[in-house]
Amino acid sequence: MTQLSQPSKQQQLSCLKIPHTDPEIHSAIIHRLLFYLSQAEDKQQVIIVCIGTDRSTGDCLGPLVGTALARYKSPWYHLFGTLDEPVHAVNLQETLSSIYTLYDNPFVIGIDACLGQSSSVGCIQVASGPLKPGAGVHKELPPVGDIHLTGIVNVGGFMEYFVLQNTRLSLVMRLSEIIASTLQGAIQEWKTRSTLVARLD
Repeated sequence: MTQLSQPSKQQQLSCLKIPHTDPEIHSAIIHRLLFYLSQAEDKQQVIIVCIGTDRSTGDCLGPLVGTALARYKSPWYHLFGTLDEPVHAVNLQETLSSIYTLYDNPFVIGIDACLGQSSSVGCIQVASGPLKPGAGVHKELPPVGDIHLTGIVNVGGFMEYFVLQNTRLSLVMRLSEIIASTLQGAIQEWKTRSTLVARLD
C-alpha cells in the first residue's frame, strides 16, 4: 500500500492523475505509458511487479491487475504478483532480488494501491520513478519500479488498516481492469512500433 504524498513541481509535470470515470482515461494512460516506455532501451526486458495481498480488499489492487494481465499470456513482459502468487511485504525483497538476478538491467513497472485525499479516491496515477510500497501503512519496504501506476482506493491519514479492510471491492475491480488493459495495450503498441522500426532499419 503506497502513501500518496505531495509531489514536487517536476513530479507534477511528469505525473498523470486521472479519475477512473473520465471517458478519455484509456487513451490518456496509454499515451503516458508510451512516453515512458519510449525511454527504455529496445533490449531491456519489461518486468511488471504487482504489489499487494488478497487478504485485504483495499490492498488487492496489485494482485487483481497481475491476474488480469496473466490472462493475456503476453510474451512482451514478465509478471510478478497475482492472486495465486501475490507479492507483498513478506516476500517483496526476495522477489526484487530474484528479478535483478534473472534479468540484466530490466525496465520495471510497479503497481500498487494507494491511499489519498477524499477528492482523489478513484483516480489512477502514472508516474516516473519508483513507488514506495508499505508507506501507506507505515512499513519500510524497498522502492519498486522505473515507473509506477497506483490506484487511489480510499482515504488516507487515519486508521489505515481499518480503511483498507473497508474499501469497496467494486472500485478496486474497476481500477484494476483499467490498469491491466491500458498496460497491455501500451506495451503491445510499443513492441509493435519497435518491431516495425527494426524492420525498416
